[in-house]
Amino acid sequence: MPVSVRSFAKINLGLAIGAKRDDGFHDLRTIYQTIALHDVLRVDVSRGIGIEVRCKDPRVPTDESNTCWRVADRVMRALKQRGKVVIQIEKNLPVQGGIGGGSTNAVATMFALERALKMELSPGARLRIAAEVGSDLPLFLIGGTVLGCGRGEEVYPLPDLECLPCVIATPDIGVSTPEAFRQWDAYIEQQGELTPQAGSATITEFSHSAFEWLSGTLSGVPAACAKREQSAGESSGDRAETLLLDLVRAGIENDFERVVFPKHPELREVKRLLERNNSCYASLSGSGSTLYGFFKTPEQAQEAAAALLKAGVPAQATVTLPRRRYLEERFL
Repeated sequence: MPVSVRSFAKINLGLAIGAKRDDGFHDLRTIYQTIALHDVLRVDVSRGIGIEVRCKDPRVPTDESNTCWRVADRVMRALKQRGKVVIQIEKNLPVQGGIGGGSTNAVATMFALERALKMELSPGARLRIAAEVGSDLPLFLIGGTVLGCGRGEEVYPLPDLECLPCVIATPDIGVSTPEAFRQWDAYIEQQGELTPQAGSATITEFSHSAFEWLSGTLSGVPAACAKREQSAGESSGDRAETLLLDLVRAGIENDFERVVFPKHPELREVKRLLERNNSCYASLSGSGSTLYGFFKTPEQAQEAAAALLKAGVPAQATVTLPRRRYLEERFL
């Protein structure tokens, strides 16, 4: 019987781009957060040989360039298994949307294959395969709130967040990540902000804020919250005043906004729409084109999603997905 698995998306809680490395990638700092929106994959292993990827969305490649195909090939070889692998993708997440659609599909394929074969890879083998296929894959081995370093493939679980209402806006615009990096390189060369030796100042700022936040949460009191002056009427128990928003208020931003928004001003306008509709914090996810906003209540998130839909912007209300739920709700 085919194994059915949910393939959850992610957003980036800030993203800082550093210097270009010798391997051609950029040094990055980001905090990944899984969310409840997902694709559904069905994976079957039968007699025969080969790997077949099926998807009704014509934008999804079905050949060897598909990340699911590449992961399936590596998993079968690592487990020393033979068979005909068929991967059926029910695509709900946007393609080239900045929320890890292809990467989460690939990791879902890995877990589905393990279950179908009744065998498990070692944690080290899973991480090696994921990192070989793509920078965003390793985070989906962990789920929840995850610190990403290196080119994004070095991942460290952070103290997990509970569900937080959010809206995911997906304008019908494809943003190429490689092209966004080329635009970033041209931008920083023009601005004179980045050198191969020093890197972007935002890398240091991001790291300090992220680790300060981590240190504060481990001691039970978010450091950024402790430093922020609260007015007499401010409620420290409000969900919108807890860990996540303390972090983003510490100055965590997405560097890609500096080059993606000028090229696609309609994306900047979607961010403004989120902010005008009571979002506590709004940002581009990854290199885009998806944007997200956080809200104090599910009702506010639903109202904002409706407002964006009325304005012609595809949008959905959802929640952030903690690590426990991410792991428990993976299989259908």
